[in-house]
Amino acid sequence: MAQTLTIDPITRIEGHAKITIQLDEQGIVRDARIHITQFRGFEKLCEGRRFSEMPALTARICGICPVSHLIASGKACDALLAVRIPETAEKLRRIFNLAQLVQSHALSFFHLSSPDFLLGMDADPAVRNIVGVIQANPQMARDGIRLRQIGQQMIEWLAGKRIHPSWIVPGGVAQPLSAEKREQMLASIPEGIDITQRAIAWFKKTMNQFSEEIQTFANFPSLFLGLVTETGALEHYDGVLRVVDSAGNVIADKIDPNDYEHYIGEAVEPWTYLKFPYYKPIGYPEGMYRVGPLARLNLIDRCGTPRADEAWAEFRTLERGAVLSSFHYHYARLIEILYGLERIQQLLHEPDILDTRVQAMAGPNRSEGIGVAEAPRGTLIHHYRIDKDGLITWANLIIATGHNNLAMNRGILQAAKHFVKGDRIQEGMLNRVEAVIRCFDPCLSCSTHAVGQMPLHIQLLSPTGEVLDEVRR
Repeated sequence: MAQTLTIDPITRIEGHAKITIQLDEQGIVRDARIHITQFRGFEKLCEGRRFSEMPALTARICGICPVSHLIASGKACDALLAVRIPETAEKLRRIFNLAQLVQSHALSFFHLSSPDFLLGMDADPAVRNIVGVIQANPQMARDGIRLRQIGQQMIEWLAGKRIHPSWIVPGGVAQPLSAEKREQMLASIPEGIDITQRAIAWFKKTMNQFSEEIQTFANFPSLFLGLVTETGALEHYDGVLRVVDSAGNVIADKIDPNDYEHYIGEAVEPWTYLKFPYYKPIGYPEGMYRVGPLARLNLIDRCGTPRADEAWAEFRTLERGAVLSSFHYHYARLIEILYGLERIQQLLHEPDILDTRVQAMAGPNRSEGIGVAEAPRGTLIHHYRIDKDGLITWANLIIATGHNNLAMNRGILQAAKHFVKGDRIQEGMLNRVEAVIRCFDPCLSCSTHAVGQMPLHIQLLSPTGEVLDEVRR
């Protein structure tokens, strides 16, 4: 008789999910799955709405990632208008997207994951949290708060507010950037760069304490997918899709994002509400791939800014081919923050950045539009169809977290097989399984929707049904 160990909910992630671990009679792990317990019906909710409402509407999917949805949705609406937005508007959208990346990556690294790095995977969960970080390393806690604040302030300076702004509109942006806000943004960047470089230096030293986790946290061959520029540099707003294998070889390049359906399929399973995207030329489930900061740094030929290029070159020495351990998502996030701040600085010095022509005006000229951008967690796709009146008849959203679903499931199985042994529940072993998911930094509000809170109740049962151990939160 099999035993089932349940971790419900997974902690320090955005949204609700649980993990089930199947043990045989000897206490050996045979299977593990992540169950997304929320239901997402946002595509159906959008039907019948005017297409011009979509950026502001889909931004309500999530309070953490509204900017990402604004960008992808805005690009899909641009395609419906069949317009090329003003160059200044594109630059401002790029800054907006990178500011979101800075604040989101800072939240993931400093607030959600640093308790494991600073206090240890086996630390008491009562202190293994942001409060424990404040007590153990006040400077790190302040750095995390300040770095996230810098990104959020940039969003507010551009769009008027930090959460659910409506600044991205079909054809461009609603208002230009003022000289005053430009100077405020420029003034905050050096501090952000200093914080990020300090965090990178600390994390490189800290990684030596986690060699076992590096070897077992979703560390396996897979494909990697994401946007790059036409010349192979790091890209978050536009560009072309590239796919590389585990050796770092490019197997598909310069894919038009509008052709994503030829390369990306979506499968479903009965035990989770989150879909399973896969690489169609290989099939399901063999066509597993990863997206997000780790994938992006594996895809590119360079970042494109001085400090980030230097950090990326050192990052790529971790392995001879692609960097495979998902533990290194954390390292990749810090490098992307560095790139984001440097690239924002470059864009703010563009001579036309204060131009007031920031929106192309038009009505719908196409019945179908696709918008693809890189969210902090990976490639985000918005695909709309409209009728003659400009009303949405069909929408499909492929969320960054969904792309990683196959890899997350395989990753928790790998970690559980290594760490979960015996007939007793140990906090450290369960936390390591959860920590695999935190590497990917899933955003489950984007992937799904739910109401209410879910308590934690774990029971470990013997083959006869006897409760061997029990934990409640």
